[in-house]
Amino acid sequence: MTQQTTITVERLDGPAAARSEAAFRLVYAEAFAEPPYHETEEDVAAAFRRFRSQTHKAAFRAVLARTEGGEAVGMAYGHPLSPRTRWWDELTEPVSAEMRREDGRRTFGLLELAVREQWRELGIARRLHDALLDGVTAERVLLNVHPDSRAASIVYRSWGYRKIGDACPWEDADLHDVMLLDLPR
Repeated sequence: MTQQTTITVERLDGPAAARSEAAFRLVYAEAFAEPPYHETEEDVAAAFRRFRSQTHKAAFRAVLARTEGGEAVGMAYGHPLSPRTRWWDELTEPVSAEMRREDGRRTFGLLELAVREQWRELGIARRLHDALLDGVTAERVLLNVHPDSRAASIVYRSWGYRKIGDACPWEDADLHDVMLLDLPR
């Protein structure tokens, strides 16, 4: 990799993301094999069973960063939270009814954002984040981040996210920081 390599960021809807699953999987598997995640092939397989389901949501959106040669170097995806979301139920301490109120448009759930190690510190994560949220009409963005992923936590805070609680996002998961970003109106 050279500093002069051109990186493009492509926005994808659900069907296009599903067709590019191998690229998303490559980035995900490499990034989340590292500490503190230590995800195994089984973990990656489970994540991509969820990914396939998520790509069917009408408002699902994704972005994929690639080199000029087509190599996938980063990805992000998410969708608006439905009124029936379980995200708020995963918090270890309850939040107010107003905070947890969802209507399918109020909150965008940022499910994953990752950049392969050799491509980090080049601004790709920020480009992915901004491209993913470009045109989103939600009031806010919600995400979970592993508290031992200090670099990710620092970056999210620098982008304006604030911690609103802790959650156990799946059975046997480590506690994660739940972070919220208020979007400009």
